Amino acid sequence: MDFKLSEEQRMIQQMARECVAREILPVMAAHDRERPLPKSVMLDLYAVLKELGLMAPRLPETEGGTGLSYLAYGMIMEELPAELALSVMAHESTVARIHLGANEEQKKRFLPKLIAGEALACTGISEPNVGSDPRSIETRGRQEDGMVVLDGTKLWITNGSISDLIVAVASMGQDAAGRNLITRVVVEREHSPYHASEVDAIGLRQGHLSEVVFENCRVPEGNVLGEAGDAHGALTATWLANRPLVGMMAVGLARRALEACIAYAGVRKQFGRTIGGFQLIQEMLSEIATRVDAARLLCYRALAMLDDGVRSNKEAAMAKWFATENCLAAIGLAMQCHGASGLTREVEIERLYRDARMLTFPDGTTQIQHLIVGQELTGISAFRG
Repeated sequence: MDFKLSEEQRMIQQMARECVAREILPVMAAHDRERPLPKSVMLDLYAVLKELGLMAPRLPETEGGTGLSYLAYGMIMEELPAELALSVMAHESTVARIHLGANEEQKKRFLPKLIAGEALACTGISEPNVGSDPRSIETRGRQEDGMVVLDGTKLWITNGSISDLIVAVASMGQDAAGRNLITRVVVEREHSPYHASEVDAIGLRQGHLSEVVFENCRVPEGNVLGEAGDAHGALTATWLANRPLVGMMAVGLARRALEACIAYAGVRKQFGRTIGGFQLIQEMLSEIATRVDAARLLCYRALAMLDDGVRSNKEAAMAKWFATENCLAAIGLAMQCHGASGLTREVEIERLYRDARMLTFPDGTTQIQHLIVGQELTGISAFRG
């Protein structure tokens, strides 16, 4: 077992860090940190992210992707601002979901602009009454005169408000056992308009968290991916990578909090000396650093297993819940280390804390991850009989 990064991996990590500092952070800092970035700005940032290979990292080069390893992808995600990382993951996982079920004609029609970063994509799964149980989808699709007519509402959709295309997960009827035939339908906004609005949440404020409404939305039947009822397999295949990737976003936030905490402890003085020399401050720094390293290693393991072709249900779920919860706790300690200053908007810590709190929910809550791990350990599902 080798815990050392290869020379190529270190180069990818360094390139991403320099690119973020030079081309991304100044752009984001020039806009209101409490409001979603304009779509034009997001497209400009996507042009930068394309150079990092992030528009289609899961697709092989022969299919127009970059064939990036999952581990390298995770390393880049740690370096990105979390709201941008979450946006690009929503976009590129939608690219992967289209690719998994599309025929050749559909691939040629839907993917080129997405892979080029010239159009923005998202996936619509969660709904006001449906979260962790996608089989209970309430959005309905019915066939009518060569079209699929969609009606329903999607909620908590990253990129929804700025999307040009959404893969809508809808029920196209029921099977003989009365189960929803969950199906993926590609909805192109230009041809099949849908309404999308921002959700006002506590963190990731420059990102785009949305509600999407389909009302008598008519989509050509040729936009249906795969077979009716096969959506769950394609979604699960992408969730296995998404979970440790979200964990790496949390690691990035906590690492920045640790760096700020170390800097602050070296200049802040109390009782005639810098607080970095106090035992309790050093204890907090030690705990923050340990939580960050432990979270990163769990995420690395889950991503490396995917690179090895191993189906890592348990490890992906462990990585996601542990990284998001422990990095949130680490940032809380960094806030404590800053004292009352950590509560103010003049110091970055409070924003990091709000952003980290948001990451405990995407791609399955902490509690859902625990149940996945429990099922893998016992062979007994806590979700269904």
